[in-house]
Amino acid sequence: MQVPLLDLRLQYAPLKTEILKQIEQVADSQTLVLGPQVEKLERSICDYAGAGHAIGVSSGTDAQLVLMMALGIGPGDVVVTTPYTFFATAGCVARLGARIVFADIDPATYNLCPDALAEVLRRTPNVKAIIPVHLYGCCADMARITALASQYGVPVLEDAAQALGASHPMGGAGAIAEAGWYSFYPTKNLGAFGDAGMVTCRDAKLAEKIRSLRNHGMEPRYYHHAVGGNFRLDAIQAAVLNVKLPHLDSWGAGRREKAAVYRRAFAQAGLDRVMTLPQEPWSDSGLANHHIYNQFIVRAPRRDDLRTFLKESGIGSEIYYPLPLHLQECFRPLGYKNGDFPEAERAALETIALPIFPELTSEQQQYVVAKVAEFYGV
Repeated sequence: MQVPLLDLRLQYAPLKTEILKQIEQVADSQTLVLGPQVEKLERSICDYAGAGHAIGVSSGTDAQLVLMMALGIGPGDVVVTTPYTFFATAGCVARLGARIVFADIDPATYNLCPDALAEVLRRTPNVKAIIPVHLYGCCADMARITALASQYGVPVLEDAAQALGASHPMGGAGAIAEAGWYSFYPTKNLGAFGDAGMVTCRDAKLAEKIRSLRNHGMEPRYYHHAVGGNFRLDAIQAAVLNVKLPHLDSWGAGRREKAAVYRRAFAQAGLDRVMTLPQEPWSDSGLANHHIYNQFIVRAPRRDDLRTFLKESGIGSEIYYPLPLHLQECFRPLGYKNGDFPEAERAALETIALPIFPELTSEQQQYVVAKVAEFYGV
């Protein structure tokens, strides 16, 4: 049996006619950058996420970059974030010349640890932003993080690139703090046909500045009040996302259902005593979308050998992320070393993503569990 990590063709097939219709309408209109489709998507994301303002941009990376540009973050400033995340979270900080300071993760959720954050804030001057990441579709501990941020007078910027649709008792991911962003990379729970992203924020003046900066700081045409960039969202990507967005909640429910199947099956096989399953810290809150499972991540002994065995068995998997950011060669000048963030380092060595998507069949899931059990001899 073949079990891919993700098969987007199964999502596309029932939407193909409507998606192609909308793409054709964009082609006929020849309004190819920004325009009505982008404006519609911005309004829809505002309504869906509970955000005050939403600004469509060219990617999740550019969403973070233009937001920090609008906030004036640059040389001499410090941004605190996690070392266990996708590269862009720290890479955008470095591109603006600001200094990255890492704080270790919570070993249960893989998100920024509030206790570690508190220690960093206590001893670090010139902190201009805190970036928690809602990793794998589970919200960080925003109550404690925002309380610390308020204590030190620092804005919180949510990296919700993997978490559109996820909920926390304080609100929806990306709409809890002062500002945040989403990625619509094709493998996200809401994915475009290429790169696309969205910035969210509460403040109308900040939103206006971001809209200007995404278009080279131009307002009106050919008059530039600031140096921005080309961060505009293509109309075709917005059109695709406008078709897909109404299905996001049902897809999220499908992912949570598959996660529940895995939990039961792993427990029945005794594998919950061998590996650590994903944690659901907000499950007692009554929120349906407390975890949207952009990835189903387990901690697994002999992780690399397990991955080889799964590949030989026709099962897709992935390692997010094999080397924490503080140990990446490009960040060597920051002066971090092995052992500085033990939880992030342990997660990088032990975690593996197993197949999860709404169209995954029960037979495929049982096959995955059976092969994992075979590998561990249980």
